[in-house]
Amino acid sequence: MKRVDLSLIIACYNEEKILAESIEHIERVFKHMTFSYEIIFVDDKSSDKTRQVIKKLIKGKKNFFAIFHNKNRGRGQTVTDGIKKARGTVVGFIDIDLEVSPVYIPSFVARVLAGSDVVCGHRIYRENLASLHRAILSRSYSYLVRQFLNVPFQDTETGYKFFDHHKILPILKKVRDPHWFWDTEIVTLAHYHGLHVEEI
Repeated sequence: MKRVDLSLIIACYNEEKILAESIEHIERVFKHMTFSYEIIFVDDKSSDKTRQVIKKLIKGKKNFFAIFHNKNRGRGQTVTDGIKKARGTVVGFIDIDLEVSPVYIPSFVARVLAGSDVVCGHRIYRENLASLHRAILSRSYSYLVRQFLNVPFQDTETGYKFFDHHKILPILKKVRDPHWFWDTEIVTLAHYHGLHVEEI
């Protein structure tokens, strides 16, 4: 079996309007990447035409795969199912709205291959009115996480995380929340169990 350096999980829920364009953007980045890769789409029972878009995207692509949930299970469970199916040495996911650009993916993969167990994105919002509410919510949540969970991280919620596949699987079994708190939980548990977590 051919070695896969990176498994990229794309969690989908009603992404019909942006999915194809976002994947095109990701593939443009991957054309300049030296790592081998696969993309795993996990559709969480979308109510629009996301499933049809995914089927069209994977047609004829030997390194594109899909999982279709028969009921809505939550974002965290969606990413979890992708990680379990993955074959890559490094496994990661990004939000398909590309709030954080895919151009950073190769450097995140390189950091994991260089020895980090978990590499997370840390979003820094430009100070303007359009992003003010997101910046306030992000900083407030970050403060609460650091205070109550006693972790040093600035942005546990960002949808831009990459893992050493072998080392994250035991942590994955301990995660309990299948929804939005999944991101914070997996990073916190990784930290508690001595994994090297890096923020970029």
